[in-house]
Amino acid sequence: MLLALGVVTAGGALVGSAVVARHRAAAAADLAALAAAAQLPAGPQAACSAAESVARSMASRVARCDVDGLDVVVIAEATPGVGARWVGPATASARAGPVDSG
Repeated sequence: MLLALGVVTAGGALVGSAVVARHRAAAAADLAALAAAAQLPAGPQAACSAAESVARSMASRVARCDVDGLDVVVIAEATPGVGARWVGPATASARAGPVDSG
């Protein structure tokens, strides 16, 4: 009985950690893309540097930052606190730029 309870608790901790990491990656990608778009007039390097700074402050990292005209696409990764070896990093992407008028 105790073994089953331990397995269920460990499984719940693993799933919960993965969910938290996914939400952290999504929030980091969103805010990093917005920060990059705000810095785009200074150039693509400055934009991606701003994205990396924002992601780092949110315990995440930018896996990819692409600038295409006035659009910025950021892919962020966050490592779960529990079970990172088994689940790997959570990833999320976000795009920031002007709205198409067509």
